[in-house]
Amino acid sequence: MEPRQPSLLQGFDVAKPLPGSPVPAAELPVARVLLETPVPHLDRYYDYLVPAGLAADARVGARVKVRFGGQELAGFIVDRRAEAEAGVRLQPLGKVVSPEVVLLPGVLRLCEAVAARYAGSVSDVVRSAVPPRMARVEQEPRAETTGAATAPGAADAPAAADAPGAGPGPSGSPKRSADPGPFAEYDGGAAFISSLAAGGSPRAVASVLPNQPGGWPALLTAAVRACVASGRGAVVVVPDARDLHRLTEALDAQFGAGYARLSAEDGATPRYRNFLRASRGEVSIAVGTRSAAFAPVRDAGLLVLWEDHDSSHAEPRAPYHHARDTLLLRAEQLGCAFLAAGHGRSAEAQRLVLTGWATELAAPRTVLRHAAPRVVASSDSHEQERDPLLHAARLPRVAWKAAADALASGPVLVQVARTGFVPALRCETCRESARCTACSGPLGFRDARSAPSCRWCGEQAPAWICPECGGRRLRASTIGADRTAEELGRAFPQAPVVSATGAQPRERVGSAPAVVVATPGAEPVADGGYAAVLLLDGDRMLARDGLRTAEDVLHRWMAAAALARPASAGGIVVVAASTSDPVRALVRWDPAAFAERELAERRELGLPPAVRSAVVSGPAAAADRFVGALELPPSVRLTGPVIEGEGEHRWLAFFPYADGAAVAAELRRRKATSSAQRDPVVNVRVDPEGLL
Repeated sequence: MEPRQPSLLQGFDVAKPLPGSPVPAAELPVARVLLETPVPHLDRYYDYLVPAGLAADARVGARVKVRFGGQELAGFIVDRRAEAEAGVRLQPLGKVVSPEVVLLPGVLRLCEAVAARYAGSVSDVVRSAVPPRMARVEQEPRAETTGAATAPGAADAPAAADAPGAGPGPSGSPKRSADPGPFAEYDGGAAFISSLAAGGSPRAVASVLPNQPGGWPALLTAAVRACVASGRGAVVVVPDARDLHRLTEALDAQFGAGYARLSAEDGATPRYRNFLRASRGEVSIAVGTRSAAFAPVRDAGLLVLWEDHDSSHAEPRAPYHHARDTLLLRAEQLGCAFLAAGHGRSAEAQRLVLTGWATELAAPRTVLRHAAPRVVASSDSHEQERDPLLHAARLPRVAWKAAADALASGPVLVQVARTGFVPALRCETCRESARCTACSGPLGFRDARSAPSCRWCGEQAPAWICPECGGRRLRASTIGADRTAEELGRAFPQAPVVSATGAQPRERVGSAPAVVVATPGAEPVADGGYAAVLLLDGDRMLARDGLRTAEDVLHRWMAAAALARPASAGGIVVVAASTSDPVRALVRWDPAAFAERELAERRELGLPPAVRSAVVSGPAAAADRFVGALELPPSVRLTGPVIEGEGEHRWLAFFPYADGAAVAAELRRRKATSSAQRDPVVNVRVDPEGLL
C-alpha cells in the first residue's frame, strides 16, 4: 500500500481568503480584473479604476471590458479594493458588460487550483467554468431565490459559492431519516448515507452492482437525496449526454425541476439559463457533463463522478484538465463528501482507496452473484475443445448458441469494435494495409455494393493494386457494425436487427426478441435487460497500443455486460477474446482487483497513475530549449526527445505526487517566460490521458 498522501492540494494555498470585502462599493474604487486571454505571460490580475457611474454594477464576478495593450479585452472582476498596488497607474474600467455575477469567488478559487495543477492559465480554466453569455436569458423573470442574501458593499455579490453556510439548500425541507435505499446492498453503504444525511463528508469509491432496481441513476440519486436532506447542495458529473439523460430521468422523479442541467449539447441558451439558476442560488443541485464540475452550487456538500475512467471527462482544450481531478480539488477545498462510482474501477480511483483518501463501497460476493449475469469466455479450455475452429471464428460457437437460445426470451446485445461496414482493408496476399493513392488514407467498403473508397478523402479505388506485392485482391481487416448487423440478420432471420452507433444513436429498446448491434458506449438500455450480451472483437480491441488499453476495454465490456439480465433470470455474457487479465476480471466480475494489479504494475514501472507525468512537445529546437531551461526537482525523470513528425520533438517527465505542485509551477513559469520572449509555441500537458 502506498503511504497515505496528506492532501491532494499539496502546495496550493487553500486557506487564502475569498475575494470581496464588506466595505461599501463606493469606498472600493479599484477593481481587480482577470483578462480573457490565452497568452501565458498575461496570466495574472490587473487593477483598474472604477468610475463612479459604474460602481454599482461593477460587482465581483461580473463581466467587463477593459483597455489593455491598445486593444479592448473581455474579463471578469475578481475583487474590489480600496487602493491599487504601489506604483501602479490605473486606467479606468471600460464598461460593465453585465452586472450579472457569473464568476463566484469559490469557483474562481477552484479555477486557480486547477490551473496550478495543470500548469495552465486561469482564464483557460474559467472558459470551461463559465458558459458564454446569452443576454436575453439574463432579462428573463427570476425565480424566487432560496440562497443567502447578497453581501453588502464591495460587490453586492451573492455569498461565495461553496462557502460554508452560503446557502441553506431547499428552503424548508424537513430533515429525513437516513434511508440507505440502494446503498443498503453495499458494505459500508448505509454508513455512507447516514453520514451524508447528518451533514458529514464521507469519501468513497463504489463498484456499482448490475441489475439493481433503477440502475446506477437510482444509486446516484439516493446519494444526492441524502445530501440535500442535510441542507446542502450537490454536483453530479457524467461522461456524456446519454448518461445525463438517464440520470435526469431519475432526478425528475425525485426533485422535479429543482436542479440545474449543464450540458453543451442542450444548446447555449438552455445551458446558460440553468447556469444562472445555480449561480443565483435558485437551485442547490447541478448535474451535467465535464464542465459541470465547476457548477456554482452554494454550500456544496457532495460531489459525484460517474465512470471516472471515461475519456469524455478530459477537457480537449488547454490546460486539458480532467473532471476527476477538478472534483477532487474541489472536495479538498470545501472539505465536502465525494463519490466516484462506476461498473468498473480505474487505477486512479483504486489509488484513492489504497492511500486511504476514500473508502470502498462494494457489494458482498453473495449479493454480486445474485445480481450479475453469467459470464463465459470463448477462450475457456472447455470451449476450445468443443470448437476446434474457435481461433478463426469472429462469432464462436458458444456465442452463436447463446444468441440463438436467448432470442426465444428477449433481445440480444452484440458489441463490436468499429462503426461502418468494412472500415479497413488489407491486401489478401501480403496483408499490408490498403491505402488511398491520393492521400494515403485507409480504404474501406461503405456497403456491400460499393467499390473500395478512402475514408479520408472519399476517393474510390475500384482498380487498386498493392504497391508492395502487386496483388489486386482485398480482404477485410476489420468488420464494422453495419456489416455485423447484415451478417447477423442472415444468421437470425426470425429477429429484427437494430443498429446503435454514434451516428445512429438509440437510447432504449423493448423487451421483444431482437438483435441489437452497438459500438462501445452506444449500447441502448433494454426493458427488463438483455437475455444475452455478446462481446466481439476482443482481441482487436486489446491489440491497440496504449498504456490504458486493457483498462479501457474492461470498462467497455463491463458497461455492456451490466445491461444483461442476472444469471438467475437466464442472463449470459459471452466475451470472444483470448485469455488475458481483462477477460479473467470480467469472468470474476472483479474490477477492483484488476485495477489494483494495474496500479501495482505501474508502480514497478514508474508510470501513471502511480506517479504523475507531463508531456512537452513542439518544434524540435523550441521544445529542447524549453526543457533545458527547466529547474526541476531531482526526483523528476526526464525521457526524450522522441521525434514526432517532421521537425517535432516530445519530452516525457515522470515525478512523484509530492513534487507535483513544484513541477507544475516550474512548467507554468517556463511557459510564461517563453511566451514573453515570443518563442515558438510549445505544448505542455500535465497528467495527459493518452500518454502512450
